[in-house]
This record gives sequence, structure tokens and C-alpha cells, in this order.
Amino acid sequence: MSRLPWGKLSLFAGGVLFGTAGIKILSSKDAKKCYTNATAAVLRAKDSVMETVTTVRENCDDILSDAKAINAERAAAEAEAVIADEAADIIEDAAEETAQPTEE
Repeated sequence: MSRLPWGKLSLFAGGVLFGTAGIKILSSKDAKKCYTNATAAVLRAKDSVMETVTTVRENCDDILSDAKAINAERAAAEAEAVIADEAADIIEDAAEETAQPTEE
């Protein structure tokens, strides 16, 4: 005769019983109310996070535009300095040419 594994059968029966009771509990009106409130809280949190993300994006856009303006000002100042240096060199060269007597 074969022996039945009563321990395994009792675990299986307990699992089925627990699963059936769990399904009843999870599908009850109170559980549905809890799920609804939890979902509403998650949606509120999502809205809050999206507002924060929007604020951060706006601040990043402002920072980027300010940085571009600073770089444009520096580039313009450097270009003016190069032009001023070239103009000074041209003036110096012209002054040297007029100061030197021409040999004929």
C-alpha cells in the first residue's frame, strides 16, 4: 500500500482555502475603497511631481538662455579686442612708415 503524503495535501488544502479567502477579501467593498484611495493618492503625488518637473525645466531654460547671453557678450568683447589690436597695429605700422625717411 502506498502512503498518502498528508502533510503536502494539508498544505495544498490550506493554500486553496487561504487563496479563496484572500480573493473574497481583496474583492470586498472595503478593499475597493482602499484601492481607490491609494490610487487617488498616487495621482496626487504624480501631479505634484509633474509640477516640480515643470518648474525645474523652466529654471533650466532660464539658465541656458542666460549662459548663452553671457557667452555672446564675451565673444563680442573678444572680437572688439581683436579689432582694437589690429587697428592699433595698423596705426603703429602707418606711423612707422611716415616716420622713416624714404630712400630714393
